[in-house]
Amino acid sequence: MKAFIRYFAGMLACAAAVAASAQAYPQRPVRVIVPYPPGGTVDAVARVFADSLSQQLGQTFVVENRAGASGSIGSEAVARAPADGYTLLVNASTFAASPLLLKALPYDIHKDFTPITNLGEVPLLITANPGVPAKDLREFIALARQAPGKYFFGASAAGSASHLAEAAISYEAKADIPIVLYKGTGPALTDLMGGHISAVIDAVPSSLPPVKAGRTKALAVTSAQRLLSLPEVPTVAESGLPGFEMVSWYGLWGPAGLPADIVRTLHAAVVTAIESPRVKQTLNEQAFVGKGSAPEAFAAYVRAENARYAKLIKNADIRID
Repeated sequence: MKAFIRYFAGMLACAAAVAASAQAYPQRPVRVIVPYPPGGTVDAVARVFADSLSQQLGQTFVVENRAGASGSIGSEAVARAPADGYTLLVNASTFAASPLLLKALPYDIHKDFTPITNLGEVPLLITANPGVPAKDLREFIALARQAPGKYFFGASAAGSASHLAEAAISYEAKADIPIVLYKGTGPALTDLMGGHISAVIDAVPSSLPPVKAGRTKALAVTSAQRLLSLPEVPTVAESGLPGFEMVSWYGLWGPAGLPADIVRTLHAAVVTAIESPRVKQTLNEQAFVGKGSAPEAFAAYVRAENARYAKLIKNADIRID
């Protein structure tokens, strides 16, 4: 009987420790790794949610930019970090596509990470340097057909939504538009505004400000419907490529083996953030649709997107030289 009492007391102590651990997280600042430079949409999205999580959970969530190798350097840092909830990853749909294009990635996106939640999605905006003599995508495609190889796309990273959208448009339009790969949206937009490349396809939050400032011009949007903020800009489908639609989505991951109680805490905090009026207004202004899907649903979504991208890459014969 004494042995049973000791065993039962031990079990209660264990349960109490687990409960205390769940309530205590986080006990120190949390690093949120963004595997791209500042100035892009992944960075902007991460900072919105990091700010809200800091306020909700009582510890600072610090965004750390670790760019390079199409996002794999920062992603690897998270994969190799302790599974204690103090190193997290915010990445985009690039995460599901890059394994199909980059050889020998130092991690497995399905085995080396714990999916926490889908933060949300946003349409892509096709913008051009003001010096390009085209007022919309239809005219840009016509120019590219007339002068193969003269007009260049810039993409934020290999396997990014911008890269896939550019390759798909070139393929479907039967136009030779070379793609220059960058280490993030910021450098690509800088070269676009400087006239070094012709056009960029990237998420609305990063692409819209230069348009509003008159430093670039909008040619088309990749969503099924036009943007409320740019009602005069046609969709890609309206520009001669019927049925075309692509968005960039964003997610939160931790290292593999992240404890379930920490996953639940983070997921709940993200959902609360998405539903808060302040965050909702910030996201809506950027045409960003918050999701906050459950971890299991997010894991299934990543696998489905990985399969969809594999088909797109094969059909469009997308390669990294």
